[in-house]
Amino acid sequence: MNKFCVSLTCAKDNADKATVAFVVANAAVASDKETMVFLSTEGVRLAAQAYAEDIHEEGFAPLQELMQSFIEAGGKVYVCSPCFKKRGLDETKLVQGAVIVGGAKLVEFLSVDGGSSCITY
Repeated sequence: MNKFCVSLTCAKDNADKATVAFVVANAAVASDKETMVFLSTEGVRLAAQAYAEDIHEEGFAPLQELMQSFIEAGGKVYVCSPCFKKRGLDETKLVQGAVIVGGAKLVEFLSVDGGSSCITY
């Protein structure tokens, strides 16, 4: 398996989990894994521009920097479409690299070409 998925359901409601999720995602992409972060439920808020600017857990890089590093390293950020819409967020103001998708994209990533390991925060 050369793919790795981080499923993230938290944002400011649990900044510690959100931060650690992107630390792990960065480690995976740095290990030459095709890595995807799937944002769902409250986690979709991280895809909104400027939302993560003030999230900085002690002992870690600021979340916005972790997200940017992940995307620059080739990581993918997929955002659950129904979750995003439910929260009334603006699809025209996504962070660079985020893509709004349906659940089928997650299923495809987890199951095609040998599947993928997945961890959830």
